[in-house]
Amino acid sequence: MPDLLVKLLELPDSRSLIAELANAGILIRRAQPFEATAVCDFIVENFSQGWADEVTPAFSRQPVTCYVATCEMHIVGFGAYECTRRDFFGPTGVSDKFRGKNIGKALLLACLEGMRDMGYVYGIIGGGHILDYYAKCAGATEIPGSDPGIYTDMLEG
Repeated sequence: MPDLLVKLLELPDSRSLIAELANAGILIRRAQPFEATAVCDFIVENFSQGWADEVTPAFSRQPVTCYVATCEMHIVGFGAYECTRRDFFGPTGVSDKFRGKNIGKALLLACLEGMRDMGYVYGIIGGGHILDYYAKCAGATEIPGSDPGIYTDMLEG
């Protein structure tokens, strides 16, 4: 899976999407340090222990580099950046029940905006196996020669 590049200075504005989700009862917000266990538990239950491990560094940063989507005080999705490597987006995921509502797109854009706010001009999506999705949501393009990228020779857990 090749890595993808996103021009952070040309991101679509996320405010109307985030407001639309809020009107539907789904809040997109930065996670708090004291929510690390709840977020990691959600990730383990819905995705994998590896992803939970990968997100852990987000909670030691200030500000936290993880966003969550919540509905009725429950986590329904997450997106993180500056975890696996500097200037990398991911991992990210939305629970099955809440997919198809643009929550993933809102989390992606919130994270990419966070990267831009850190001063990055370009962002990297590592192992972007859904290129069409990332291209449509954020204008991502494949980085030539980036396959297999950093996700090689991984230990099995």
